[in-house]
Amino acid sequence: MRVPAVLCHPLFGASALLYSSIQLNKRWLHWPLPAWFTSYLSDVLCLPLVLSLALAAHQLVYGRRATLPGTWVLAAWAGVALWFEALLPRWSARAVADPWDVLAYAAGAIVFHRWLNKPS
Repeated sequence: MRVPAVLCHPLFGASALLYSSIQLNKRWLHWPLPAWFTSYLSDVLCLPLVLSLALAAHQLVYGRRATLPGTWVLAAWAGVALWFEALLPRWSARAVADPWDVLAYAAGAIVFHRWLNKPS
């Protein structure tokens, strides 16, 4: 079985590597990094990574020419923003609502839709 093209895309690979590096630093290395880097870059990278995995699964079911509809990308953005910025902060003391995160998720959705949401 072939690896879906979206998972071989350089933008997906760079996003996965960068996201992993941010999480590694956050949990174990604790190197000082700029606030915008630690606060918002993970949020920008979230939807391109998640939606790329969803696209790969979608293409396994519906064929390599399939893409995710724009409404799905919009719904993913709305769902992630609603969960992490509106609902979760009400139930968890560790979660903080930040309107800038909503814009970061939107930027990630646009990156996915523009450069990654392609047929294999």
